[in-house]
Amino acid sequence: MDGADARQLGTRNARLLRLATYASISVALALIVLKAAAWYMSGSVSLLASLIDSLMDAGASLINLVAIAYALTPADKGHRFGHGKAEALAGLAQSVFIAASALLVLQQGIDHLLHPRPVEAAWVGVAVMLVSILATLGLLGFQRHVIRHTGSTAIRADALHYRSDLLMNISIIVALILAYYGLPGADALFGIAIALLIGFSALQIGRDAVQILMDHELPDAVRKEALALARAVPGVIDVHDLRTRESGQQWFMQLHLELPGELSLTDAHELGEQVRHAIIRRFPQADVLVHKDPVHETAAAQTPTAD
Repeated sequence: MDGADARQLGTRNARLLRLATYASISVALALIVLKAAAWYMSGSVSLLASLIDSLMDAGASLINLVAIAYALTPADKGHRFGHGKAEALAGLAQSVFIAASALLVLQQGIDHLLHPRPVEAAWVGVAVMLVSILATLGLLGFQRHVIRHTGSTAIRADALHYRSDLLMNISIIVALILAYYGLPGADALFGIAIALLIGFSALQIGRDAVQILMDHELPDAVRKEALALARAVPGVIDVHDLRTRESGQQWFMQLHLELPGELSLTDAHELGEQVRHAIIRRFPQADVLVHKDPVHETAAAQTPTAD
């Protein structure tokens, strides 16, 4: 992939990321209006849980919008490696939002369990939840497409939350039907279960964000493939000290090539470029830095080194 192709890929990914944040905000705002009306009519704690969750969705999506816009800005003198980690910061902020919503829903669920209240207009809530399920499925389909092309941490965190929303919406429908048929305690119990599910999602999102902020290595499968690509270049004796990390839309890889010591500087540089381009062709989002280590005949005959 040449420079023009890489720029075209970057432009397409930026457009997809922005569209994903706009779609997420639009869906969240529409569902807030519907759920607020249904909760006002029914008084259901599980509907309140879903309403609060949608409010958190809207807040998290706004954070994503700002963070992704910043993450997509080019590298500058103060940020030589770009601004990609803003996406991970957005994911970490989302986890805090989601955890706060889980605590609020848990408190309401316990209160309604201790002081049962009748649920009114249950079928209105059921209708709203069905609409919510359809809207969420459509959004998740688009988010899956964006994640497949961009690998965005922020969008992945958003999608994780919306996937938990599907289970939440189904459980709310069950709770409302049970409450309608004389089991009001089911609404509170489902609200508490939803709160625990939301809290678990917050932990997952926060963990993934922290891994990126702490420069965790890329997946083993990616590392093994990068090493295999480098070792497959004719003239390369071996590869070691592969280091990788992720920052927004970009991956960073550093590796040491073991090359014949008698090579000229020009030839060694050419081999290094062949390795770099071989990896970039497979992983166009990678920024690859290659260091060349001269190896003489006695050393080359020894067992290859590990990465």
